[in-house]
Amino acid sequence: MRVMVSGANGFVGRELVARLLEQGELRGQKIDALLLLDQTLEGFPEDRRLRRHSGSITDPALLRRVLADGIDVVFHLVSVPGGAAEAHYELGYQVNLQASLELLHQLRNHHRPPVLVYASSVAVYGGDLPARMDESQVSQPQLSYAAHKRMIEIAIEDLARRGEVDGRVLRLPGIVARPRESNELKSAFMSDLLHAFAAGDAYDCPVSPQATAWWMSARCCVDNLLHAAQLNNLAHERLWQLPVLQLSIAQVLDALGARFGQNNGAHIRFKPDPQLERLFGRLPPLRAPRARAIGFRHDGSAAALLRNALNLKPRSTPSTTPNAGVAVHEPE
Repeated sequence: MRVMVSGANGFVGRELVARLLEQGELRGQKIDALLLLDQTLEGFPEDRRLRRHSGSITDPALLRRVLADGIDVVFHLVSVPGGAAEAHYELGYQVNLQASLELLHQLRNHHRPPVLVYASSVAVYGGDLPARMDESQVSQPQLSYAAHKRMIEIAIEDLARRGEVDGRVLRLPGIVARPRESNELKSAFMSDLLHAFAAGDAYDCPVSPQATAWWMSARCCVDNLLHAAQLNNLAHERLWQLPVLQLSIAQVLDALGARFGQNNGAHIRFKPDPQLERLFGRLPPLRAPRARAIGFRHDGSAAALLRNALNLKPRSTPSTTPNAGVAVHEPE
């Protein structure tokens, strides 16, 4: 079994690589080679299964070298984040669209279609959403990043229809808790808030306490990526909106206070950015019954989200703070 991870040095990529090395198999087969592709590849363990390929995914020759000996499963995670893709259109166009299309072209195989798991985004829905929605919501991208994601979704569905790539598309929500560094990700405030509260640091939150977002830990995200790769006997459906936790900033703060003490949040201030809140802070309850029916899941509660996102140990006694364990706003 030969497995490739593009964007292996990224936040989710590193978590995925660690999990693949730990479990050692995928789709019932032993992983013989794990191919990592990213601009830089540092800090990975010395493991005979790892094959490091440093460089830009925009280089077709590099892709050909990576795939030269064949491939069984690809996790395509690399992308230029939304803020950067909007500010630097050409870069986003080359990485998020052109390079992804080139990868799909090189993966095409009628006789042995490789499994491809593609990390798309809830950004494809845009910012004008109904009060309640489900996975059938029409996409209306309002960022170049989102538009390019939607284009690749369509390309993957088409190649799956043709039997040339065994594609599986997952629309990911905000994944936490990313490292505290400038990454031009518009949803970075979700991770920054968790880190600041946990450390007792000052933080100016760019959305209001009433802002609602869709949350998922990196651990849960990797669970879903691996589950997507394991699915067999798929028919026409190739795209799933992952189940999400829909939580307000206030609910997340309640859960943080229950875990770390309310005094830790004494220096959290709110300076809402109206445009940011319109796109990322007014997200309604989102039902995903089709995804849930085949085994995709969310973290379960705000408390579980924090444990998974911040690598916390389970508490010995349950919290009595209101909303500390609030679950997803999604009817069964």
